[in-house]
Amino acid sequence: MKPELVRLSRTIAKALRHSPWLFELEIDEEGWTAIDDLLESLRKARREWRNLTEADLIEMNAQSEKKRYEIQNGKIRAYYGHSLPGKLKKTPAEPPETLYHGTTDEALADIQTSGLKPMSRQYVHLSTDKETATLVAQRKKGRIVILTIQSGEAHRSGVKFYLGNEMVWLSDAIPVEHIVEPD
Repeated sequence: MKPELVRLSRTIAKALRHSPWLFELEIDEEGWTAIDDLLESLRKARREWRNLTEADLIEMNAQSEKKRYEIQNGKIRAYYGHSLPGKLKKTPAEPPETLYHGTTDEALADIQTSGLKPMSRQYVHLSTDKETATLVAQRKKGRIVILTIQSGEAHRSGVKFYLGNEMVWLSDAIPVEHIVEPD
């Protein structure tokens, strides 16, 4: 993705996921805000964005490997990664039989004792493949550990899962009994 689109995506992440008040945005309970409001705020934030359009946001999202944003009906929201107070509502869905979680050896002991918890996020983030889980873990310090989650089994036992996007699933928490130890 072009550097200017990366900068735009990061700024939008801050606006939608972490600090909407800094951008004078109203985020509804499902994480949506009006594209026009976002564009107005972004145009004020940086001179080079003064002519930014909805088409630019669509292009940014299309060029991203990770589809971070959903755009429809004049609104935009981040799929996942929110650190806003109050939990965004998600609709439960049936996950694939197996999902993956990228972490580090430093966090492994806590996970083995308490399972996966959202920590400072609203949900536990899970990946549909080991490659994506590895990319997630690379952002953390320490030796990478990829955990296999028996998500189908967990779902059948009452654990709720939510579709983040085609590569990411979310959950409130994953109990230890549904986490397979790494090799």
